[in-house]
Amino acid sequence: MVSFIVKLIKKEEVAEDTMAFYFEKPSSFEFTAGQYITVTLLNPLETDAEGSSRFFSLITAPCENYLGVATRMRDTAFKRVLKNLPITSKMQITGPFGSFFLHKDTSKPAVFLIGGIGITPIFSIIKNTTRNKTPHKLFLFYSNKKPNSAPFLKELQELEKENSNFKLIATMTSPTQDWQGETGYINKEMIQKYVKDLGSPIYYMSGSPAMVKAMRKLLGKTGVIDSNIKFEEFSGY
Repeated sequence: MVSFIVKLIKKEEVAEDTMAFYFEKPSSFEFTAGQYITVTLLNPLETDAEGSSRFFSLITAPCENYLGVATRMRDTAFKRVLKNLPITSKMQITGPFGSFFLHKDTSKPAVFLIGGIGITPIFSIIKNTTRNKTPHKLFLFYSNKKPNSAPFLKELQELEKENSNFKLIATMTSPTQDWQGETGYINKEMIQKYVKDLGSPIYYMSGSPAMVKAMRKLLGKTGVIDSNIKFEEFSGY
């Protein structure tokens, strides 16, 4: 797999305890929305047993002229160094990796069952389908504790306005008083409220192992076959 040395061009907070980092995009770097890369720090000021590399899903679409990743900011050496890197700092990226991307059969809807930072590959996929005006029907069930802990919530709301084939169902498990959307955890009744034929879509889930396990169990009880389920677990993010 090919590696590149790239410069950090931007960093920003995108939700509570969550940051996005944007890098130069090498001219020869190509990827499919939903894939991930390895980011390696060069000569970090500190390190620990977890090392100086991490896997990150790309949050940018292939049509964008830069690369971006996002992560919850745990107190580890890697993330302390990453957070404090000056703009124009160099790092190494390797990839792309993975097959967690949108199916080609546009007659089958895509249903995304997503928790928290698991939104990262899905954000890339939804931006890409919106920019390319592909006819897939998309349903995103997006679970977070509260609105300010939901990465890219406002951007997804804007994409919903732009893409008539995309329906965002954001739900909060500890909602604020002014929250107008769904509340509670994603369940069968919530899915059935928006998706009438549960057997026809391809289902995608990404997030913590516990979240993915819960969603796979939920779909199993509804009779969804394994070949219609794609998942990606984020461990230790």
